Amino acid sequence: MPAQRRYPPQVMERAVRMVLDIREQDPERVGVVGTVGDLMQIHPEVLRHWVKKAEASRHEPPVEAPGDDRLRELEREVRDLRRANDVLKAATLMFASELQLAQPRS
Repeated sequence: MPAQRRYPPQVMERAVRMVLDIREQDPERVGVVGTVGDLMQIHPEVLRHWVKKAEASRHEPPVEAPGDDRLRELEREVRDLRRANDVLKAATLMFASELQLAQPRS
């Protein structure tokens, strides 16, 4: 399997914008994704995925439910608690290893 490429967000946005602009100007034109992909050296399937994602987000405005603020607050709290738990685990391991080193061997 070939290595995955990471494209900068500016390249992704520009390629998607090019495809959408060409489709808007000439809706009958076929092979736009392939042409733009070749031009920008991006695999057409990757670009097609980006375009689909952009089209979906363009047509669906984000819907916020009344409890979204509370949910975000709880998710933030969970992240903070997990981070604190990881710090405590690391400290426990460090102190345990120090205790083992300090104990005389029989």
